[in-house]
Amino acid sequence: MSSIRILIADDHAIVRSGLRQILSDSPDLVVTGEAGNGVDAMHKLRDGNFDLVLMDVSMPDRNGIDTLKLVRKEFPKLPVLVLSMHPEEQYAIRALKAGASGYLTKQSAPEQLVTAIRQVACGKKYVSPSLAMELANAITEDSERPPHEKLSDREYQTLVMIASGKTLTQIGEELNLSVKTVSVYRARLLEKMRMKNNAELTHYGLKHGLVD
Repeated sequence: MSSIRILIADDHAIVRSGLRQILSDSPDLVVTGEAGNGVDAMHKLRDGNFDLVLMDVSMPDRNGIDTLKLVRKEFPKLPVLVLSMHPEEQYAIRALKAGASGYLTKQSAPEQLVTAIRQVACGKKYVSPSLAMELANAITEDSERPPHEKLSDREYQTLVMIASGKTLTQIGEELNLSVKTVSVYRARLLEKMRMKNNAELTHYGLKHGLVD
């Protein structure tokens, strides 16, 4: 069996080291590249040959969802497995819609990660049983979806960050956007959510489990 060449894209060196250690126990899985942010990940992909990308959803410079969309555009056949600290209900469906082949939380067991990588590398999708149930519900209850699921990715990110207590300036720095642009996203999501202020957004985020 030929080896699966993996690029790990995560902004935490300790996480990358831990993932490399876990995967080293499987002879068919070989980490042939690492990237600390989305921009670096795209450079590595353009310069190297990889069979799969293991990507965090929260990275500086360009976040995982944006990077994922770029990977799909430039490398449409390259599978991307998203590995995130965020619970499935926060970003999983958005990641899959953006083109991810699978989604795992960092709390997942090492053997689950190995299984997911092998499955995704074969061209299949990977989701946990709990996420599969959530996806089924999302399809059957599309007309009754909660308001936050109808937001754009940027609006959703802004909602989660506001609900986490971050200021517009902090959000702008993290998403590499101007405060004015973040203000526009905030205004749009307030309108779509039919809310008036950050306090209401924070209450909503806590109620729906959008905040860690």
